[in-house]
Amino acid sequence: MSVKLTQTETDLTYFCSFTCLNWISLFEITNTYDEVYKWFNLLTKKSHQILGFVIMPNHLHLLIHIAHSDESINTILANGKRFLAYEIVKRLKKQKKDNILKILRTSVTVNEMARQKKHRVFQPSSDIKACYSEEFLIQKLDYIHYNPVRGKWKLIEDYAQYRHSSASFYYFNVAHPYITITHYKDAGAP
Repeated sequence: MSVKLTQTETDLTYFCSFTCLNWISLFEITNTYDEVYKWFNLLTKKSHQILGFVIMPNHLHLLIHIAHSDESINTILANGKRFLAYEIVKRLKKQKKDNILKILRTSVTVNEMARQKKHRVFQPSSDIKACYSEEFLIQKLDYIHYNPVRGKWKLIEDYAQYRHSSASFYYFNVAHPYITITHYKDAGAP
């Protein structure tokens, strides 16, 4: 369930999700997985820790430990979505995906147009839940890792082999090729 509640606590782990507009598989269509990794790396440079993730064709789930920061998790996600949206639109234009661009343009509200927004790439709100217990965190980590093999997706047979996920880090102790993942038990450690 998406919420618009501002989460202000830092030095805390959050489970976050956000979805492409109308569940369109924009990450897959534009192959912007690389841009998600760039954003994750930017977050780690700001001393935040990526504890777990999965990038699906049209949404992503993230377990992130937010360091002491002046920015709320809401702001961090909003900035990430903005960063990703620019690149997705750029790639859609390059691919001449005019039908998708039209959907993104016509989804912008009047208020957003007044602020010069031209495309809506993501659903307006994000799902953000603070992780206050290890049990809850592990539940979310399992949810993240099994996402590629559940329901309609069936993206891969073995969830631990899905390349846009932290599953192999946890289940095979294999470093991810594009980002640094911090084990959830080490979250908050310098």
